[in-house]
Amino acid sequence: MKIILESKEAEIVEKKSRFIANIAAATSEEEATKFIENIKKKYYDARHNCYAYIIGEDGNKKKCSDDGEPQRSAGMPMMEVLEKQDYFDIVAVVTRYFGGTLLGVGGLIRAYQGALTEGLSASITGEIHEGFRAKYRFGYDFYGKIKYIAESESVVIEDTVFDDMVTISLIFKKDESERLQKKLTEETNANIEKLFLEKIKYITVNNKWYGEYR
Repeated sequence: MKIILESKEAEIVEKKSRFIANIAAATSEEEATKFIENIKKKYYDARHNCYAYIIGEDGNKKKCSDDGEPQRSAGMPMMEVLEKQDYFDIVAVVTRYFGGTLLGVGGLIRAYQGALTEGLSASITGEIHEGFRAKYRFGYDFYGKIKYIAESESVVIEDTVFDDMVTISLIFKKDESERLQKKLTEETNANIEKLFLEKIKYITVNNKWYGEYR
């Protein structure tokens, strides 16, 4: 599942018609509606401001609009892009300035989807994962080995505290957690104390750790 972290405006031109995509994160229908209204005010002289939004991880709140374009030529195709790419808590508006040439329903679908795709590509997108946070405590003799295991296994080292012993906070992928916990225990001959283990959701950007999700 994906969310928008930072968005940028994107534009394409089809037969002199301008299609301008604006995207934002929205965690409620009120936020989505406010964003749509702000875009309409910004582009008050445009012929169409078509939109689509999906709210909630289960996507139970969805809405789209063709805003005067032929039925199912704009809003629904935009919604299909968001659903296919697995986005949620997102609102997208594509503004059209008419260039004088009719595009037909097929041409409109390609243009609205194309503008939205450009907008998504220009934005910073985060992927949501389920995993585990584990905190361990151990002697300094094992720090190098544990750090090596974490780095070689793509485990995120969230925090490390050095006092009389080393305390380290690690983030495991959900499907790797059990194996890696066992490996840490075996590689240290059980000279490692697990302080706690908790389920979390976290965000990655381009497969790299970004932060905890909510």
